[in-house]
Amino acid sequence: MIKKQIKVIAFDADDTLWVNETYFREAENAFATLLSNYETENKIHQELYKKEIENLPIYGYGIKGFVISMIECALELSNNTINQKTISKIINIGKEMLQKPVIILDGVIDVLNSLKRDYKLIVATKGDLLDQERKLEKSGLIKYFHHVEVMSEKKENDYTKLINHLDIQASEFLMIGNSLKSDVLPLLNIGASAIHIPFHTTWEHEKVTQDTTNLNYKSYTKITDILNSL
Repeated sequence: MIKKQIKVIAFDADDTLWVNETYFREAENAFATLLSNYETENKIHQELYKKEIENLPIYGYGIKGFVISMIECALELSNNTINQKTISKIINIGKEMLQKPVIILDGVIDVLNSLKRDYKLIVATKGDLLDQERKLEKSGLIKYFHHVEVMSEKKENDYTKLINHLDIQASEFLMIGNSLKSDVLPLLNIGASAIHIPFHTTWEHEKVTQDTTNLNYKSYTKITDILNSL
């Protein structure tokens, strides 16, 4: 990354700007408790994950698709004998997730205040549009961003479209996020820059198995550490 080349800095939202994955883990545990009469906790988690991945091309990322996956999983694990009361409880798990507080991660506001003077800042995130707009509004962070892009996927082609829309070169684009799979590797593959800020919890679907030791990106434990590079 060449600092003077960067014109646009994009931030992932969930687990980069605010807490998100923690709520999904809590919901999965609540779901497993509801279904405990039908299967072991481990089996329920495995089957729910399989159903989520199966449904991603249909419903995309976010809480709504997650709720549908929970209901379908419950029907399958119970051989379609699950009662309406339990389905209502599953739906309420999703509603409670949508009403969770937006907890901004430490250092985020300091970083945004520091960078807004020299760079165009945008949000580039996956998920449900309505939910992401809600979280941005509740967070109070929307004032820092020139543009908000809610993406159905975060692959090379998706980032290329975004960069073209911004009318800049890939070398002028920096992505900051918690996922190596979504926020780092695709950017490196198209000639852009990336900084990895790990979150303490990572969804299984976002984990990578390849060796990234020699790849040209920076990784910091705290988001405020990126100011050393910018």
